[in-house]
Amino acid sequence: MTTDGQCSLAQRLTGIDEIECVTPDLNGVPRGKVMTAEGFLEGRRLQMARGVLLQCIMGGYPPSRFYGSDDGDLALVADPKHIHRLPWSEQPRALAICDADELTGESSRLSTRGQLKQVIARYAALGLAPVVATELEFFVFAPNPDPTQPFQPPVGLDGRREDGHSAFSISSNNGLRPFFKEVYACMAALGLPRDTFMHEMGVSQFEINLLHGDPLLLADQTFLFKHLLKEVALKHGLTVVCMAKPLAHTPGSSMHIHQSVVELDSDRNVFSDEAGEPTAAFRHFIGGQQAGMADFTALFAPNVNSYQRLCHPFASPNNACWSHDNRSAGLRIPASSPAARRVENRLPGADANPYLAIAASLAAGLYGIENRLEPSAAIQGEFQVPDNLSLPCTLHAALERLKRSHLAKELFGTEFIEGYIASKTMELTSFFDEITPWERRVLAAQA
Repeated sequence: MTTDGQCSLAQRLTGIDEIECVTPDLNGVPRGKVMTAEGFLEGRRLQMARGVLLQCIMGGYPPSRFYGSDDGDLALVADPKHIHRLPWSEQPRALAICDADELTGESSRLSTRGQLKQVIARYAALGLAPVVATELEFFVFAPNPDPTQPFQPPVGLDGRREDGHSAFSISSNNGLRPFFKEVYACMAALGLPRDTFMHEMGVSQFEINLLHGDPLLLADQTFLFKHLLKEVALKHGLTVVCMAKPLAHTPGSSMHIHQSVVELDSDRNVFSDEAGEPTAAFRHFIGGQQAGMADFTALFAPNVNSYQRLCHPFASPNNACWSHDNRSAGLRIPASSPAARRVENRLPGADANPYLAIAASLAAGLYGIENRLEPSAAIQGEFQVPDNLSLPCTLHAALERLKRSHLAKELFGTEFIEGYIASKTMELTSFFDEITPWERRVLAAQA
């Protein structure tokens, strides 16, 4: 006998043969298995090796001691709110975002989606609910079959490639209208509301702002949107790149996170008092962000390439300063009404795992509220970053800082932090195993 909910789901999946059951790994890459619709509707348990959550971006794994010497299974448990027909697929398929749970039922500490849910639960225990919005930047390039060659923008309608003068342009000359038309249609089909969209400062670089809401929902939407972009781009003979810095001498791509906190019972923004003035909770949230930013830099900037973006700022500040409406600060307070008072974390890149970046940022803010941490003085205009508010500027330095962080282990657990460091150290080692064109071009000529 089936329930009304099962009947409704069966109706939604009419004509669907297969369902992609995915969960975000450490890097925010969708990992999982494809299941028959019949097995999915019957509720068959789907299991996946625990180590998959720590899979490196190159495909390898750290030693098994970081995910259990037996490399046992996890259960992939579909979130009923996130079972979607895939509008871009020619073969009728569906996708289900899943939690990665231990076989005993609790959320795996290696799951970044599970980590975010636990942070939200800690807010709820205090009668609070965080609200976030993400701004995701990305590049649209022509196919790049030879990775030794630089990315290039697509050929425009005038037969030429964009040369970098199109920031904030709404021209159709780039020839991407058909691509974006399908992107918008797929977003509507998946229930992904969009706020604003624009051509960013980089060559063939764009930004989309997702509407603010529940942090888990926004992480899921950002995760889905990045997957959607790449799949639709393939259909149009294009390449979408969410690297932090895919082009030299060009602004990088960020994933700014806007954050506020409301009371669960009244929906009142706790960052503003009845007179519309900033509250102690607002100050403490900023203080917590500052306290955790250096320790969590490796979570916000997870790849070697992330620091290419931060090394040449272009409004991508590598600091823990805060300011009212100053894009040079790592923590910016946008101009807004008191009801919309929020803190924008400008450190995360487009390459960051949205679940982990949001979890880390919110966990730091809550730590500040709970411990009544006071922030530094706000900065304005041009400024020098104090030593105590500077951040690691390489992945190696960021991982070393994370390794020493008692705060990170307190908030996310030793198992997760050590597994993250092990996986990222493998990626860093892989990078150092290659010699770059710069080294051959510049250093080979020296005596």
